[in-house]
Amino acid sequence: MAKRDYYEVLGVSRSASDDEVKRAYRRLAMKYHPDRNPDQPDAEEQFKEATEAFEVLSNDEKRGAYDRFGHSGLDGMHGGGFSDFANGSSIDDILRNLDSVFGDMFMGSQRSRSHSQQQRGSDLSYELSIHLEQAVRGDKIEVRIPALRTCLECNGSGAARGTSARECPDCEGSGRISIRQHMFLMQQTCRRCGGTGRTIENPCHNCRGQGRASSEKTLSVTVPPGVDQGTRLRVSGEGESGIRGGPTGDLYIVFNVRPHPVFERQNNDLLCEKPITITQAALGDEVDIPTLEGSVKLRVPAETQTGKLFRLRGRGVPSLRDRRKGDLLCRVVVETPVNLSSKQRELLEQLETTLEGADSKHTPKGKSFVSRVRDFIDSLTQ
Repeated sequence: MAKRDYYEVLGVSRSASDDEVKRAYRRLAMKYHPDRNPDQPDAEEQFKEATEAFEVLSNDEKRGAYDRFGHSGLDGMHGGGFSDFANGSSIDDILRNLDSVFGDMFMGSQRSRSHSQQQRGSDLSYELSIHLEQAVRGDKIEVRIPALRTCLECNGSGAARGTSARECPDCEGSGRISIRQHMFLMQQTCRRCGGTGRTIENPCHNCRGQGRASSEKTLSVTVPPGVDQGTRLRVSGEGESGIRGGPTGDLYIVFNVRPHPVFERQNNDLLCEKPITITQAALGDEVDIPTLEGSVKLRVPAETQTGKLFRLRGRGVPSLRDRRKGDLLCRVVVETPVNLSSKQRELLEQLETTLEGADSKHTPKGKSFVSRVRDFIDSLTQ
């Protein structure tokens, strides 16, 4: 049976980099590992086929020969990363040659030791409740943030004063130990040191050997004008302290803007309602409108209908990006009078009498509504 194209086997292009070839092989090796596919007889052959392709394409000399002459260009070429798969290798043969490849893929190198000694501190999230006025104008607020911070007693070492931590004898300071499972060489966190790479015989009494202790810190948080519900503000370096001298995490302030009794926010605009009387709506009037800077006068023209929206430009919320302010939208609501006296009721009845028979010129919306209803009924009878 003719051999498949090695690039096709790994699912990469002919211009694939060494890293792309390695990633493709790692994916296939994990997918077709015989121990993971005990019920699939073809898995071992597919695993060996992928390994053979990787053995060629990961070797510059063999890849060059294969690109020029195909499979025939590899005749007589031996050595390199693996045994001669063209003649058929056993899983044990592959196992003896995989350590260098999988050690690099899964285990890392000795350079990872230095990284295991330090660990970045966790980021913190703090919900800060503010009033709408603070969100619009900005403010400075002091908050107390509880967090794990570097222990001042041991200066983060975890060891009692006068003592120091020692390199873990089991993992030799790496924090991880190697364990062979079937044909893979895996790594696990060292149980003795818990992955720290260090052991402490005399732990600090304040932090109990952790190098960090819980404490509160007072911060002054600047509320930028224009923040909205759910806006996040990152305060760099104010999270939890790192482990074993690692960098400190960040603090994220999440703003919660409390509901306002008068205004409703819509993006950068503010919305409010202004009740007016029937006479104000019919005859027109000048009314006071509330804003966050104080009340202003608004001219309500005669014959204003309930629900009409007036826009006061520049009376809204500043944008976080360019500081341009939104508008204040005021909706007037015509109130029907209640608790009428007999005299007031009589006057309204007289008014109603004068409005009757005027061809509905005083109620244009009512006339339009009646007309639409009549047209609808007529359409049903046709």
